[in-house]
Amino acid sequence: MRMGLSLEFDAAHRLPGYDGKCARVHGHTYEVEVVVEGQVDEKTGFLMDFYDLKEALRSVLEELDHRDLNEILDNPTAECIAEQIRAGLEEQLLGSNAALVSVKLWEGKGKWVMTG
Repeated sequence: MRMGLSLEFDAAHRLPGYDGKCARVHGHTYEVEVVVEGQVDEKTGFLMDFYDLKEALRSVLEELDHRDLNEILDNPTAECIAEQIRAGLEEQLLGSNAALVSVKLWEGKGKWVMTG
């Protein structure tokens, strides 16, 4: 079974070594969609409680929300941000019934990257 959810966060960044507007500090409203999979627990009827998945993702995004991403990542491209989120969420899910399938990160509207 697969399940997913999405949350938003806001952050600023600049792209070092990039020759264009994005070399200057600018911000985005990012949307993150995560998908997990696993076996449904016969006792609870859940793969995972949506609340628990939301809290795990919130915990990871807390480090990024309303921050200058260049203080966290050397090169905060959408690809690097998505990988950072994936690594953090995989750690949060250790010991749960759910395995992370993918992280999809929208950088504003209509532009996204996806891991997995």
